[in-house]
Amino acid sequence: MKTKRILLPVLILASMLSIFMACLLGSTPLGMGRVLAAFFGQADASDSLVIWQIRLPRAVAAFVVGAALGTSGAALQGLLRNPLADPGVLGVSACAALGATFALYYGFVGLNAWMLPISAIIGALVATAIIALAAIKTRSVVTLILIGIGLSSFAGAVMSLLMNLAPNPFSLADMINWMLGSVANRSFNDLLLSGPFLVVGVLILFVTRRGLSALTLGEEAASGIGLNLQRQRILVVLGAGLATGAAVSIAGAIGFVGIVAPHIVRPFVGHDPARSLLPSALLAGVFLVLADIGVRVLPTSSELKLGVVAALIGAPAFVWIAMQRRASHD
Repeated sequence: MKTKRILLPVLILASMLSIFMACLLGSTPLGMGRVLAAFFGQADASDSLVIWQIRLPRAVAAFVVGAALGTSGAALQGLLRNPLADPGVLGVSACAALGATFALYYGFVGLNAWMLPISAIIGALVATAIIALAAIKTRSVVTLILIGIGLSSFAGAVMSLLMNLAPNPFSLADMINWMLGSVANRSFNDLLLSGPFLVVGVLILFVTRRGLSALTLGEEAASGIGLNLQRQRILVVLGAGLATGAAVSIAGAIGFVGIVAPHIVRPFVGHDPARSLLPSALLAGVFLVLADIGVRVLPTSSELKLGVVAALIGAPAFVWIAMQRRASHD
């Protein structure tokens, strides 16, 4: 019980510290005094520019994207009652990235800045709806994951086709960024464009938390105590699609964080999916901020992509979770 009580305060503190660390560290580290002075408007122009225009927006973007993916992963795991469910594994992130890439390729973004988040969200909603329909028709988790792999493969193939047909190197570079995932050069304006969709999606997921708790009893028992299963599925699909699509419109495709964070949190909240939503959001946010710090400070000739680093850490964790689940069923 003591661990449960301190979990949220610890994660909130870790969230604030990680964002503060992101402002301290970079290609040119800044001292704590200079960062605090910039926060309170007492620093020189160069320090204020670095903090308010470069490092803080980037850190907040990484945290917000991680929080959206962590919440979506926890909600999807509760809906499907499987710890392997996640926007990345189920193809939602890839389809959202395809939507964003489509908007970039055809120049829709030049017509209206809202087209990028809207296109990403449409892609995410389509993929999530397909997964939800499949979940209704089959009880096999393996089938769901195979469908997710198929969606990811199809989205990846179409994105590869668009890259092959890219009219110029600049369009190609933009599309590669969305495929690999990055929060470099993000501004508060980028967050304001996608923020409304992301906030609405996360709020919808939190509205479904009682239904997620009821589903731990099984669909028949949950229906017996008054849960509207169809409404629950629609709300989770809509919330996860909005949150994931908005996250992808900010940072591109970033996988596995939505699996790992809920899996770590679950034992501390009594394996209740409703109580795992907020801790999963905070932990996933901290994870992506720390991963992005690593991206910036690693001595590489060119900056690594955040999605690549997240996959390098998350993919082995996914394999371990899958093996643990298999062992528990044997």
